Amino acid sequence: MTMRISGGELRSRAVPSPRGAAVRPTPGRVKEALFSIVGERIAGARVLDLYAGTGAIGFEALSRGAEHVVFVEIHAPTAAAIKRTAQEFGLTEKVSVICSPVETAAKRVAGRFDMVYADPPYALPPPHLTFGRLRERGAIDAETIVIYERRNDGPPFASPGFETAREANYGETTLQFLKVVP
Repeated sequence: MTMRISGGELRSRAVPSPRGAAVRPTPGRVKEALFSIVGERIAGARVLDLYAGTGAIGFEALSRGAEHVVFVEIHAPTAAAIKRTAQEFGLTEKVSVICSPVETAAKRVAGRFDMVYADPPYALPPPHLTFGRLRERGAIDAETIVIYERRNDGPPFASPGFETAREANYGETTLQFLKVVP
């Protein structure tokens, strides 16, 4: 399956997806809706793409003006594919790829992020530990846009230190926009 970037400098460029069940790309209409909601806040942003899969969300962010994206993907062949796509797009200076579980990466990522996108496999529980670690370390704060993608019938993210600012449903997919609170 091939995903296409829907807006920005890389519009219409293909983001290849490895074969097999290792990834479940975010549907195009969900991706377009996400960036419509985020809007101009993506320009100059540092983005953390958790459970990155193909990297389509992070590459879309770069295409729309993000400064840097850190992709976290546990599946080594998929992480390698993200690196190849970054090279093909001439974006290696704007991309970091971490091949590890997101919980481990949350302990290691440096700096603060303007946007965090988490699209875990639907069978996994919400990323409470990961988001909590990012919050504790100051990698995310009240100004960070935190988005959790889940199935409509899946458990919503609910954890101390976070509140739901908005939810948007698209077919079987829900985007839950979270705000970090004191």
